[in-house]
Amino acid sequence: MPIPARVHFCWIGPTLPWAYVFAVLSAAAQAQMDEVVLHHTDELQDTLGVAALRAAPGVRLEHVDAKLFLEQAGAPLGLGTKLAALYAGLTSPVQRADVLRAAILYVQGGIYLDLDTITVASLRPLLAAPQFVGTEHIVWPDWVRTSRSPVVWARHLALDVLRKILRLTPGGWRGFRAVESWYFKGVNNAIMGAAPGAALFAAYLAAMVQLPPARQTQPYALGPHLLQTLVGGFSTAELTIHEPAAFYPLAPEISEHWFRPSRAPLSRVLRPETRIVHWYASVRAKRHIAVIDPAYIRANCQNQLYSALVCKALPQL
Repeated sequence: MPIPARVHFCWIGPTLPWAYVFAVLSAAAQAQMDEVVLHHTDELQDTLGVAALRAAPGVRLEHVDAKLFLEQAGAPLGLGTKLAALYAGLTSPVQRADVLRAAILYVQGGIYLDLDTITVASLRPLLAAPQFVGTEHIVWPDWVRTSRSPVVWARHLALDVLRKILRLTPGGWRGFRAVESWYFKGVNNAIMGAAPGAALFAAYLAAMVQLPPARQTQPYALGPHLLQTLVGGFSTAELTIHEPAAFYPLAPEISEHWFRPSRAPLSRVLRPETRIVHWYASVRAKRHIAVIDPAYIRANCQNQLYSALVCKALPQL
């Protein structure tokens, strides 16, 4: 069964900032999919951004009862109410979204995108694989954090220092391009796709409830770290693993350059194969999210890569 031509987003909370509205609007404008669905667990406040989503062609807002949905998702996997209980026991919206997004893909199929993304090209070519994930260049994969090797720790501490320097250096994203092959390519669950009932997501949901409770609440445990342990069990015919350029053209921390003053042409930052840009709201971007709106984008589109990116995806702004 092919991946359905449908994009999914999840939001937990009543207020949806404009930065996340742009994610949905860019998918509707650029992805060339049949529909874009924003699954929200709370009643959304009636803001101008939400009004823009309601008016956008191909966008559907769907209020989801997470407990009921997760019970339905767990039933065919023999998990009963375990997924719903896991979700209820989590307090972090990020961790709750880890569970909900995997369940949505398992039940409905399609392509899931985090809300800190901007879609810049058609996603239709991604539908050819039965399931896919993407990779990013990172310093601290879980196996490094648990390693007892001084050599491993020394190497990754050096890589961390180098990344910090390039994060702070004007135009440092260019320098990182020259050394990015030194970094581990880890999978990330911010962008994933699958046909309904896909084996990876069946395994992913089952593995979530099998984690010890103390581990379930640790950062990234239900997300990239757990997903990384599963992808090796699938052949290249069963699972496509995309290179960082496809979805993560600037690595974590280096992604701060999306918001720093820059007159670099956007075409130099994006790769020819880039279809989605994940700009990492969790990495030093929170202060920007509070001020982003259409006026901010128009004011900064000539001197900031993020605003130029939104203008490219949504030229009507």
